[in-house]
Amino acid sequence: MLDAACPGEVFTSPVPDQMVIATKAVNGGAGVLHVVKNYTGDVLNFQMAAELAGDEGIEVVPVVINDDVAVEDSLYTAGRRGTGATVFVEKIAGALAEEGADLAAVAAVAREVNDRSRSFGVALSSCVVPAAGKPTFELGDSEIELGIGIHGEPGRTRAALTPAAELAAVALDAINADLAVNGDLLVMVNGMGGTPLIELYLMFNEVRHYLEARGGRVARNLVGNYITSLEMQGFSVTVCQLTDTLTRLWDAPVDTPALRWGR
Repeated sequence: MLDAACPGEVFTSPVPDQMVIATKAVNGGAGVLHVVKNYTGDVLNFQMAAELAGDEGIEVVPVVINDDVAVEDSLYTAGRRGTGATVFVEKIAGALAEEGADLAAVAAVAREVNDRSRSFGVALSSCVVPAAGKPTFELGDSEIELGIGIHGEPGRTRAALTPAAELAAVALDAINADLAVNGDLLVMVNGMGGTPLIELYLMFNEVRHYLEARGGRVARNLVGNYITSLEMQGFSVTVCQLTDTLTRLWDAPVDTPALRWGR
């Protein structure tokens, strides 16, 4: 996984100085990969940090994650937002780095994972940003928001609450329209922070049924809270088309607070 992470204030980008300190701390002489979600503040600040690190002789390669099929060119970003594929990129690129691959190869596999991944999120409630003290958007008891982001952003449309199978179909229809959901797949059903784990597993079962009906095979999966939006109730689905190499790197041992397997 990662050697360092830079948290900013709630739903805001960290500042370049933080990123430079982290970059210097993990630099072993072979350069540093920056994994950047595609939000305007993140992209600009990481770009500045990369330039500052470069001035100190550290080679930095950024890879921008833009897997969200729901919204493009929103108020918050140019192009598609970076969401669940970030977890896949961090795990797989991190495994390749652990094997001793050079910076160019690690960056290339990170881009490949991003290119092979798509995500879509659904909210049953808004979250409350502490500084604002009120919900980011209002939803009725029988309403849902389709295509939400990970910072509490509203989605592409609002709809009536429907059964889990229909919600899975909405998310995966959007993904399948952009990336074929066939072959061996890595699938994450991610909680937005306020959804019980049993409901996430129920949703995963509907996702699996959808994919198998269209020639997909869930070869690897994650179910749980991995990229959340405070206390928002809802879920997101991320699908990645696997190759033998990507599967091997995904299966490589990992030991972090959130992911742990192997050895």
